[in-house]
Amino acid sequence: MRHTLPLAPQFYVTAPQPCPYLPRRMERKLFTALQGDTAETLNDSLSKQGFRRSQNVLYRPACADCTACLSARIRVADFQPTRSQRKAQNRNADLKRQASSPWATEEQYTLFRRYLDSRHADGGMADMDIFEFAAMIEETPVRSRVVEYTAEPAEGARHRPLAAVCLTDILDDGLSMVYSFYEPERTKRSVGTHVILDHVEIAREAGLPYVYLGYWVPGSPKMGYKSNFSALEIYKNDCWQDIGSPTAHDGETHPLSVAPIAEQVARINLPDSRPTHD
Repeated sequence: MRHTLPLAPQFYVTAPQPCPYLPRRMERKLFTALQGDTAETLNDSLSKQGFRRSQNVLYRPACADCTACLSARIRVADFQPTRSQRKAQNRNADLKRQASSPWATEEQYTLFRRYLDSRHADGGMADMDIFEFAAMIEETPVRSRVVEYTAEPAEGARHRPLAAVCLTDILDDGLSMVYSFYEPERTKRSVGTHVILDHVEIAREAGLPYVYLGYWVPGSPKMGYKSNFSALEIYKNDCWQDIGSPTAHDGETHPLSVAPIAEQVARINLPDSRPTHD
């Protein structure tokens, strides 16, 4: 008997585990596999509905008593940098951008380890080895790029050291910043802000309307910086809307705001995966 992949993606839910963003809360994720000829179409469609990619999986938070994680994206056409963001651009004017196919290097991993040890030593990626790092970068069934930012070489040297790296997916309506990390010593230069601002410029040059930033979480200091960007939209109540006042979304941590899993899955709009015939 010949077996084929199902036309409609199958959705699953992870077991609860401690939330990395809000204390005394548990998280779980709704996820589906990203594979086959329809991977890019599915990634495009579900990214517009609050999902994120991790290697060959698309996921969205589906916590039992909280809906605080809200997917966020910048409207490129309406974005205007703040004064502090323009200063961040000037402080990082020495950086040079280079985009390439998703391929992991030892220099990337060394920078990644310094970044984790400095900022996320107790996070879920703290124990990631070089092989797991390579899988994170290279295992992608969609259009992805590694965007590297290199600094001026030290006096007498030729090599431009890595200052920041971003794994970026190219969607049909924008750029999705899957994961980024940077040199901890450049924290005071706001290099993370610079990477986001540069992605806005890349999207503008490519004629793409959005830059997807991942999840913004009301009440989480780790995610608060995302609300500092103008023209920011969040995916809430099954649609994209202006973020407005960040404090207006604190109620999303209430358990009564959570829909049952079956209802969440039923509301997902799936792309047409039927084969076409000439």
